[in-house]
Formats: sequence, structure tokens, C-alpha cells
Amino acid sequence: MKVLVTGGAGFIGSNLCEALLSQGHRVTCFDNFATGKPENIFPLLNRYPEHFQLIVGDIRNPEDCRKAVEGAEYVLHEAALGSVPRSIKDPATTNEVNIGGFVHMLIAARDAGVRRFVYAASSSTYGDSVKLPKVEEEIGRPLSPYAVTKYVNELYADVFAKTYGMECIGLRYFNVFGRRQDPFGAYAAVIPLFVRKLMRHESPTINGDGEYSRDFTYIDNVIQMNMLALQVSDPEAVNTVYNTACGDRTTLNQLVEYLKELLSEFDPAIRQIRILHGPNRLGDIPHSLASIDKARRLLGYAPRYNMYEGLKEAVKWYWENL
Repeated sequence: MKVLVTGGAGFIGSNLCEALLSQGHRVTCFDNFATGKPENIFPLLNRYPEHFQLIVGDIRNPEDCRKAVEGAEYVLHEAALGSVPRSIKDPATTNEVNIGGFVHMLIAARDAGVRRFVYAASSSTYGDSVKLPKVEEEIGRPLSPYAVTKYVNELYADVFAKTYGMECIGLRYFNVFGRRQDPFGAYAAVIPLFVRKLMRHESPTINGDGEYSRDFTYIDNVIQMNMLALQVSDPEAVNTVYNTACGDRTTLNQLVEYLKELLSEFDPAIRQIRILHGPNRLGDIPHSLASIDKARRLLGYAPRYNMYEGLKEAVKWYWENL
């Protein structure tokens, strides 16, 4: 396959590029390095010089999008500005990238005759819905600008599928973690942030009482879902959205205990580090648990890693690479 990965230098995007290349596909990475990192993909450029190319550009620029999609048969659209807090601080830029950029990529893919457009959706779309587990057809009202943008992506994909005959599949990611996830910066995700603090013998701060829960999803499960979405041939499985998760949930208190346990195998002193608590974070969903029945039925999805197994792999990677 000839696959364009937007945001290909980012955490999820670079892992997708690597997986595709290892299977012999031709891959183009399209990134502006706003949040992606050159070190995530430069080794791949050296390892796969004939099958991998980099296009530096911005999805907010229609011409960049047209250039990037030339010759592509499939698009994995990962490019976005993540983070609920960032979207609350700067809703305008989040909107420009996540909605404006998304539409530019849909138009470019349509005009280039791309066979299928698979995009990163988000569990934030469930908003204030209290029902557990989360089922794809039942959502609530968004709780942040970021959540609004990801829901609008789903609406646009549905309209482009119906209006222009495109094949679109959205994958609602649930708290993805794993190798290459950035532990630095103001908007670092909770797992790499806590790992870095514990490795430095600093006390992590949990927002709230720690009983909020998440369906933490290891990166290799996300790769598996993307591959299934690219290759599925059943018409019923196309032009819809899927939860991309494990179907299990872990509280933040449990998460920290797991991290301390796994990291203490490398440094026993980590076991004694005190955990702090702060106020709840604006825009956070209290509980997140996915039903993965639809993905099992239509895509044949069976998560290869549960949360703890994935955490063990991630901790080992961070210990060796931070």
C-alpha cells in the first residue's frame, strides 16, 4: 500500500509509520513539527530510504495537503493539536488545526482519489454522557473546545462519505500511551509525565482524589486498529466510527501504584515516593470505559495488550530512553 500518515512525526503517527514500513508498505510522513519530533522519524528515513519520505508542511495550508496526498492510496490522519487544557487556553488555534486542517485533508484526499481515509477521533466526543461502557452510537455534549473539534471531524467525515462517495473510518482513541509519547512540556499526557517525575524522585500530582478512571490503551492496540481499518473490505464496516481501547478501566490511583511497582524494579527508592493531589482539571470526563464490541464484530479486533502489559512495555522503554 501507498499510505500518507499526517502527523507522522508524532507519538502515534511515528509508530504507525514504523509499523507500515516494517510490513513493506510505502509511506509518506506529513508533519510541520509543531508537536512531532524529527528524532521520531529520522531513523526510519535512514532505515527505509526507498520506501519512506518526509514532506514538511502544515495541514492548515491546502497546497501542502495537495502535495502530501499525491500518489497516496490511503490516508491515516493523525495530525491534530491534542490536549483538553491546551484547547481551553487557545481554542482558536485548536479549531484552525483540528477542524480547518481536517477539512483541507478531506478535500485533498477526495480530489486525489484516495481509496480510504482513516482518521484519529477521540473518546472526548462522549462528553458529559455518564453511561458506561461508552457505545459508539450514544454520545453526550462536549466538555471542551478539543472535544468539539473531534466531534466535528466525525460529522465532516460522514458528510464527505455521503456527498462524495469517500470511504472514511474514525477511530475514537481512548487515552493512548506507549513508546515515544512525550513526557516533556506543559501538555504532557499523564503516564509519561508521571513516569518522568517518578524517575527523578519527584512527587506526581493527581488531579482530584484519584478515583477518576480511564480506559488506558497501549500503542500496539492502536496500531492494530489502524491496520484493520485500512484493510477491512466489509461495506458495513466502512463510513463509521469505532472505539479504540481495551474495554477495561483503571483509576489514577491504581495507575500510580502500577507505575511505582514497575519502576521500582529498576530503582527500589521509587516505591517510597509520596503522591500529591490537586484540584480536578477543567473539562475532564470523570470516567471513561469503552465498549469494543463493534470493533470486534466488524473489524475482528482483539486487543493484544491489556493495560498492565502495555504499561510494563512502556515503563521499560522510558527507563531505557529518557
